[in-house]
Amino acid sequence: MNSLLLLIISIAVLVIGYITYGGWLAKQWGVDPSKETPSHTQQDGVDYVPAKAPVLMGHHFASIAGAGPINGPIQAAIFGWLPVLLWILIGGIFFGAVQDFSSIFASIRHKGKSIGHVIEQNVGAKAKKLFLIFAYLTLLLVVAAFASIVVGTFNGFTPEGDIVPANGSTATISVLFIIIAIIFGALVYRKNAPLSVATVVGIIAIIACIAIGLNFPIYLSATTWLILILIYIFVASVTPVWILLQPRDYLNSFLLYGMMIAAVVGIVGSHPAIELPAFTGFQGINGNSSLFPMLFITVACGAISGFHSLVGSGTTSKQLNSEKDAKIIGFGGMLIECALAVISLIAVGILFADGAMPNGTPTQVFATGIASMIAAIGLESAYNVAYAIIILAVSAFCLTSLDTATRLARYMFQEFFIPEGTDPKTLTGFKKVCANPYFATLVTVIIGGIMAAGGYAKIWPLFGSANQLLAALALLAAAAWLGNIGKNNKMFILPMIFMLIATLSALVITLIKNVVAFSAGTATLSTEGLQILFIVLLIALAIDLAIEGCRVIFGKKKTA
Repeated sequence: MNSLLLLIISIAVLVIGYITYGGWLAKQWGVDPSKETPSHTQQDGVDYVPAKAPVLMGHHFASIAGAGPINGPIQAAIFGWLPVLLWILIGGIFFGAVQDFSSIFASIRHKGKSIGHVIEQNVGAKAKKLFLIFAYLTLLLVVAAFASIVVGTFNGFTPEGDIVPANGSTATISVLFIIIAIIFGALVYRKNAPLSVATVVGIIAIIACIAIGLNFPIYLSATTWLILILIYIFVASVTPVWILLQPRDYLNSFLLYGMMIAAVVGIVGSHPAIELPAFTGFQGINGNSSLFPMLFITVACGAISGFHSLVGSGTTSKQLNSEKDAKIIGFGGMLIECALAVISLIAVGILFADGAMPNGTPTQVFATGIASMIAAIGLESAYNVAYAIIILAVSAFCLTSLDTATRLARYMFQEFFIPEGTDPKTLTGFKKVCANPYFATLVTVIIGGIMAAGGYAKIWPLFGSANQLLAALALLAAAAWLGNIGKNNKMFILPMIFMLIATLSALVITLIKNVVAFSAGTATLSTEGLQILFIVLLIALAIDLAIEGCRVIFGKKKTA
């Protein structure tokens, strides 16, 4: 299969899906640009801050992307490029984009509150508690996994004690990037600098950061970086969004756009053949997996991700300037991520050789594939620079997802202890302490840091299933709300049921494997034991919540 042809077909399908299906959904749900959004009606200068559509798209896209659309398709490629591509396109348009768009829209129609609040209003108080616990557990997995990944990309030393120049440069650039973002935010939001001028200056500053980082790397140990990262995400998660979150994510998005443009140029210029077979079998290349349900779990953010619903209803909805922006940011942002997932699939597809998948982590495979295509169009000398910048971009998005996840976990933790309609300032005792943003963030950072210290390999197997199961619950929340207000919600039914079945199946399979490992004496409490605990909690919470929600959706129980 020619990579250029595959890319053209994919982009055409995604564009058609955005124009037709995205436009139809906006009409069905009643998107109304004349309605004031919560960023205006509840503006507080901290969380509720109106943002221009390009800035908010940058924040939203950088937050939801992370390493998901790169890691997922590359790992799922063991089944062949065709099933992965079909799930990216079908899942992205009819599952993921629907969830992202509806999560933002439902949230802005509920005063910018989270999906948990939407569930409480349309399913019940018990369902809200269940969802908040489930979402918080999932976000702890996100914080732990991405903190571990970021530490891995910043760690300046190998286990043998040798320095790692690429990691040192990435660390330097990332630190400088944060400083640049703070300056950018101050210029735009406090000095009223024109966005266009500030953007040009910001991009030039990014290039300068890259040049400095390549020449002046920082070498620190993994332990030191973990401590510094935990301190950073604590600070970043409690400061006003205009100081760091909005500007950093907006500038980050240019790294991602640039990376995608470079990849497209490489594909168009070299248009290499995809050596990976279209289909390798229902058990994958190694014969030790299963296309169902693992394909639909592994691709993750490349097709649908529950984490997106938390970003959309947790931070994006509080910054949305107009309801008309919900379609481009929610539906469109997801489809751009699908395009990145297709590029990732092409990268691994062209490196497939001798019947084996390429060596290295998914990030390394992605960087190698893109850099190889750029070198193939006559830019051989640019290979090392392209490889380093791609690694940097992926690391930047992991850091973005990390502090966004921490902020969202803080919201969930606080919301669990604040009764509906209660002013947090009137709380007393234990609830007052738990509702405090600093305490809620500290608890999240400490638990996530402890889990991250053990390495993401111990909790990463659960992330995909928990994340996709969260997507099913977000679809359920939107369907319940739209049904209660008399709007068409039939577009949610099939995606919701399919994701529930797929994710619960994956969790049960993982549970059985861990129990068997314990019975064989090859398991440990810190790895398989931790996984079993999370799996049992996730399954119990999801089933209970699904039953509550289905009673509302299918008419056996109606909310007031």
